[in-house]
Amino acid sequence: MEFSKSLVAAFAVVSMALAIATTASAQNTPQDFVNLHNRARAADRVGPVTWDARVARYAQDYAARRAGDCQLVHSGGPFGENLFWGSAGRAWSAADALRSWVDEKKNYHLDTNTCDPGKVCGHYTQVVWRKSTRIGCARVVCAANRGVFIICSYDPPGNFNGERPFLALDAAAK
Repeated sequence: MEFSKSLVAAFAVVSMALAIATTASAQNTPQDFVNLHNRARAADRVGPVTWDARVARYAQDYAARRAGDCQLVHSGGPFGENLFWGSAGRAWSAADALRSWVDEKKNYHLDTNTCDPGKVCGHYTQVVWRKSTRIGCARVVCAANRGVFIICSYDPPGNFNGERPFLALDAAAK
């Protein structure tokens, strides 16, 4: 009897761990990244992005290179790029990365195409860059600090000086 109680308890712990792992990975699928991007883009009336295997391979290769140190260093590659790092102890997800990037919207002013002084808004503008139509993203847990590194790559790249990420509604209507 004691053996079966221990076995049931062990099974329950394993089942719970698998459920948590499945939930964490289910929040980081290509479709999750696409949906989250498209939700932000739709809010600014920007067309959708699609998942691109070539762009995703690039992102995955770069994430694998960063898995040892988790440093937020841009790849210098041919695509637009957003990077995210979350500290150990939490299962950071695609939603967390997108939320941090899109939260920069409050710092951006379309009329002047500028960020608030001393603030960042380039991650947001890359998410909603109208000419970026293909994405690929990757997520790794870093060996050195158990933090999470997430990269999204964008093709074609965005954030060009002098260009707006999307057209103002009143300008588009003219």
